[in-house]
Amino acid sequence: MPTVQADRLIEIADNLLQGAGAPAEEAATVARHVIGANLAGHDSHGIIQIPTYIDRVDKGDIVPGAEWTIVQESPTTTVVDGHWGFGYVANERAMKLTIEKAEKQNIAAATVFRQGHIGRLAAYPLMAAERGMISLITADSGRGPKHVAPFGGMEKRLGTNPISIAMPSELDGPFFIDMATSSVAAGKINLALARGSDIPTGWILDKDGQATTNPADFKAGGPLLPLGGTEGYKGYGLSAMVEIFSGILTGLGHGVEPTGKHNDGCFMACFKVEAFRDLKTFKAEVAEFAHYLKNTMPAEGFEEVLYPGEIEHRNEVSRGKDGIAVEDSTWEKLTALAEKYGMREKLGL
Repeated sequence: MPTVQADRLIEIADNLLQGAGAPAEEAATVARHVIGANLAGHDSHGIIQIPTYIDRVDKGDIVPGAEWTIVQESPTTTVVDGHWGFGYVANERAMKLTIEKAEKQNIAAATVFRQGHIGRLAAYPLMAAERGMISLITADSGRGPKHVAPFGGMEKRLGTNPISIAMPSELDGPFFIDMATSSVAAGKINLALARGSDIPTGWILDKDGQATTNPADFKAGGPLLPLGGTEGYKGYGLSAMVEIFSGILTGLGHGVEPTGKHNDGCFMACFKVEAFRDLKTFKAEVAEFAHYLKNTMPAEGFEEVLYPGEIEHRNEVSRGKDGIAVEDSTWEKLTALAEKYGMREKLGL
């Protein structure tokens, strides 16, 4: 399993996406987000996704250079049609506009529909946190393929339906959450499969509704379970709310279309802290709160308590220095794509 520096992985992803037909600016945006996920330690949303995105481009499920259209708006709200473009591109642009509106109006929100996979959710509310705002985002696959069984069920009826919330602070690393409302993100199952490793009990069922630790059972029709284990009704309820925000409010609906086309619908909102409190004071108190949490006596089996988002910051520091490990199966796919586009020598693969 090779270990590769982030800059080189960005170069590889960027060039391969351009080889697949992505405009240079869009390829750079997708590559930055994808490798940013690797740096944060979320390898399921990292370079492993590039072959999948290129396959979707080849099938027409992702349209490079797609139009980005505002179909409805007010001074505080926006509805965006991404026209099946790269989700990273459509969603980042929508978040930038939402931040601009919140700077003028104190609060702003947007929905985005008909776009590809948007990757690691935290990347978007963190944009707003850097501008002194509290921000949240929810995502759902619309009427695309589902992966999660409702609590007490064994059929796939929900998406992994993630949510992320970020806060501005004086901390070295940002204070945020980024979580699937399922037991785990589907990409982590695929990552375990690519690495030939088992998964913990409680992540999925097999197609017959039995608990399993074999990630291949997910591909064979087994569903993910909702977040919470024996208390999974909590994750189930949260997932249902996310689906309404990101599926029904966006107009994508629920259930599954026969095409099986992936489609990330998103709801995002920004709240200007200065509309409520002095920003400097708020950022200082969030940092104080984080240190208050960290000063908790560790329980048995733990060395320390971390604040939400701290582990990602540590990963970014260490991986930015030491490089990112890429599973052999993914490296082989990247090499094959480089060969296909005549870039193998250029990229040193």
